[in-house]
Amino acid sequence: MLESYVTPILMSYVNRYIKNLKPSDLQLSLWGGDVVLSKLELKLDVLEQELKLPFTFLSGHIHELRIHVPWTKLGSEPVVITINTMECILKLKDGIQDDHESCGSNSTNRSATENTKSSVKPRRIQQAAPTDPDLPPGYVQSLIRRVVNNVNIVINNLILKYVEDDIVLSVNITSAECYTVGELWDRAFMDISATDLVLRKVINFSDCTVCLDKRNASGKIEFYQDPLLYKCSFRTRLHFTYDNLNSKMPSVIKIHTLVESLKLSITDQQLPMFIRIMQLGIALYYGEIGNFKDGEMEEPTCHNKDMLGNITGAEDETRIDMQYPAQYKGQDLYSQQEDEQSQGWVSWAWSFVPAIVSYDDGEEDFLGNDPTSTLHQQKAQTLRDPIVSIGFYCTKATVTFKLTEMQAESSYYSPQKVKSREVLCWEQEGTTVEALMMGEPFFDCQIGFVGCRALCLKGIMGVKDFEENMNRSETEACFFICGENLSMKGLTYLTNSLFDYRSPENNGTRAEFILDAAHHKETYTEIAGMQRFGAFYMDYLYTMENISGKGSANQQDFSSGKSEDMGTVQEKSTKSLVIGPLDFRLDSSAVHRILKMIVCALEHEYEPYGGLKPDIKDESETILNPEEVASLEEYIPTRHTSVTLLKCTFTIFMAEFNLLDHLLPVIMGEKNSSNFLNATNFQSLRPLPSIQILVDKINLEHSVPMYAEQLVHVVSSLTQPSDNLLHYCYAHCYLKIFGFQAGLTSLDCRGSYCLPVPIIPSFSTALYGKLLKLPTCWTKRSQIAVTEGIFELPNLTIQATRAQTLLLQAIYQSWSHIGNVNSLSVNEALMNEVFQTIGVKSKNPLPTLEGSIQNVELKYCSTSLVKCASGTMGSIKICAKAPGDSGKEKLIPLLQGPSDTKDLHSSKWLNESRKPESLLAPDLIAFTVQVPQYMDYCHNSGAVLLCSVQGVAVNVDPVLYTWLIYQPQKRTSRHMQQQPVVAVPLVMPISRRKDDEVSVGSAPLAKQQSYQASEYASSPIKTKTVTARSSLQIKIINILP
Repeated sequence: MLESYVTPILMSYVNRYIKNLKPSDLQLSLWGGDVVLSKLELKLDVLEQELKLPFTFLSGHIHELRIHVPWTKLGSEPVVITINTMECILKLKDGIQDDHESCGSNSTNRSATENTKSSVKPRRIQQAAPTDPDLPPGYVQSLIRRVVNNVNIVINNLILKYVEDDIVLSVNITSAECYTVGELWDRAFMDISATDLVLRKVINFSDCTVCLDKRNASGKIEFYQDPLLYKCSFRTRLHFTYDNLNSKMPSVIKIHTLVESLKLSITDQQLPMFIRIMQLGIALYYGEIGNFKDGEMEEPTCHNKDMLGNITGAEDETRIDMQYPAQYKGQDLYSQQEDEQSQGWVSWAWSFVPAIVSYDDGEEDFLGNDPTSTLHQQKAQTLRDPIVSIGFYCTKATVTFKLTEMQAESSYYSPQKVKSREVLCWEQEGTTVEALMMGEPFFDCQIGFVGCRALCLKGIMGVKDFEENMNRSETEACFFICGENLSMKGLTYLTNSLFDYRSPENNGTRAEFILDAAHHKETYTEIAGMQRFGAFYMDYLYTMENISGKGSANQQDFSSGKSEDMGTVQEKSTKSLVIGPLDFRLDSSAVHRILKMIVCALEHEYEPYGGLKPDIKDESETILNPEEVASLEEYIPTRHTSVTLLKCTFTIFMAEFNLLDHLLPVIMGEKNSSNFLNATNFQSLRPLPSIQILVDKINLEHSVPMYAEQLVHVVSSLTQPSDNLLHYCYAHCYLKIFGFQAGLTSLDCRGSYCLPVPIIPSFSTALYGKLLKLPTCWTKRSQIAVTEGIFELPNLTIQATRAQTLLLQAIYQSWSHIGNVNSLSVNEALMNEVFQTIGVKSKNPLPTLEGSIQNVELKYCSTSLVKCASGTMGSIKICAKAPGDSGKEKLIPLLQGPSDTKDLHSSKWLNESRKPESLLAPDLIAFTVQVPQYMDYCHNSGAVLLCSVQGVAVNVDPVLYTWLIYQPQKRTSRHMQQQPVVAVPLVMPISRRKDDEVSVGSAPLAKQQSYQASEYASSPIKTKTVTARSSLQIKIINILP
């Protein structure tokens, strides 16, 4: 009878997790076809042991459990397991010692459980075998596989709670159902076959609600916050690919989840708790929680690869020993700290994935098969990790930030209620989160989304700037836009997912995965990521390769048992982030909302998860021999991060209201006890001037040693470490900015911008810095640099009229002056002078001052004893562009250096035509400053200042006085005409004229008015120049050898 084979399997699962069950009663109920069990208590120790979570179960019970077995149609209808109301409460484990004891007890319990299984198996075999000797074992095995592959699980009212400090996180799922489907993802009774070695399942979650509340000291929740997530439904598709019919574990596992609409809500009280939960996930990933005490070795059995015992403890020992280069093993540097992938939460997640798709290894014994016949096959399955692909996809996500306030009822004895007010909204489209892993040697995570934007909602801090009665447009409310529209981009975010009809799995073919680091970087480039998404793309890749083996260090490399044959394992960790074209507008409404969120996030008293260890060097460490040093220099694992921003636009508006005095003190760490009153009704200021900054590209790169503490301890113990080893003892940071330009623009009442008025033409710059890791280990070596920085600026030009500088000053004062709404206004005449109407020629054009510096290089270095700074500046040039005769403008040099002034005493020097000198001329300024770290010892070490300044020529011209005394004046019947915003560069290109080739020393240059940096200011040369002017001119010569 089939009951004799199926019943023990079901009983083993139910009895494993539920307390106080009578096997005899359960067996009789199963033979009847239906089982109903009520008020069940879960075996919490078994759940902790098998899940290997860093959490402790405080309670767990099931209100009702139903099992339906269709004995007459077992080959065509599924077994249905229904759980009605299941509730579990978890908390983080108390401490490191608890983790260690729990790990040891888990090992003991696991071994005891295995011993119990081994003692029970023979009895089960004896019961099962004589029942029906005519049933062929192959038929029974096939039938049992069909039954297990088609089990339907239904959970109604699933409640999970997590408590920590004053945080209560609860997840309530109204209904969750898992069932088997066919090729078109429709419900079906399926099984793997020789022609189709694929199993598909679907899990539907209905009405998922997530709440985050704060409890008091007694553990009660006084005020319930709005749910983080309210009644969200999503579906998950699971796709398992097997190598053959006898495979117990799939070779490829795909688990993808799709959410059509995700609406999150976070209040100001929930924000610190939400950040705390996020920090918990990061700490779990990097293994900062659950580490063992210093000096305690981790037992290999505590981190078995498979919870069913597929990977033995000896194999784990080999893996732990092989995760680090051989040069570190002599000092046991990594005996206390494992790799982030093996000790962090990812290792736990990885160990659990194979278990959810494989059934108990005792099932083969239930079938009466010879255990020795499948021993070789089980071993072969053990040696290879499956490829696991996990994906989360969201069509549209919305995050709303709310501010709460207490509202008392009319009655004195009525309880207070919490009233929330929406102030900020973040909308995101086409979100993708994908993770691909194959054991511990390969892990990749890609995150991206197609487009996003941020909007202001209602009022903030008493200022009703976006209330419904304001009738402000959505364009004004939107202050951040990045990426593209999902309707224009298409469904690229679903590419190759189980929800993509073009994916290989949905077309009957087997998917191919890139598991090689070099091939991965060639395929998933920044360009490819932005083509798929458009707004944001992140690729995190971790690999562990055996350089003496065959490429990637797969599972077989770690299971041979002979570490001396493994060679050196190389670990690599790279993170690449790309942010697409974005437009960030910082007005008063946006700034106050962003700073208010920061203030709310800082209002907490939570202790950090990973406590910082003191930088104490172990003096008992041994010195490495030359062979180990040479091996160490060959390869040092590092973590590399790259962040790239493309086509950025930042607009800083004049402040329409300013309440920063209530926000900045809290952000700066000061207590803010002052209470502010509600401001008056908001009145928008139009036209609204602003500073607009355009950047073509920003690139930030950061690299740090993967095992900084161990590496520094080794290198600092060497007598003369090489430059290469010292290089890896630093954290390095590179910042490069390309095509930076800034100008003035204005927003009118219709929401359109006028053409920008350039202030800073396009330029590029670079910054490099490095910081020594664990500087306390280098106190005996004063020559080792602790910090070092280099700044390079090839050229920088600034040009502005006096009216433009006054407008810039007004924008700055609007933010620096603390006042009420509309406390500052803009002079209309000033606005008309700065933003002139296109096609209308000004009667009295204002002179423009233009300054340029070239070849600036600054260096900074600090050691344990001194701080040193040095720098050079190649040249500086300041000129004025003033109106001249016949409508042309003339160029008037005001300051120039370096200048050759050795023949200044002769009249010939003023009249000759001076051509540019060589680019190899000395820099204008070169200086070096060195001061001691501790000023008390100045009389011992002393301070040094060296400075060299070349000749500088200064020309005081009346145009400078004209520029300084300008005051805006009202003009008659002329209004500024606003132009719609267009994509134009801030620097207007002009054609070169022959006059540009004339030496600036012979006569003033004449040009058409433009905002291009003049040839005089932008020429990359060092010249000797002083212009000849009228009799009113005063010549001041500053000669410095």
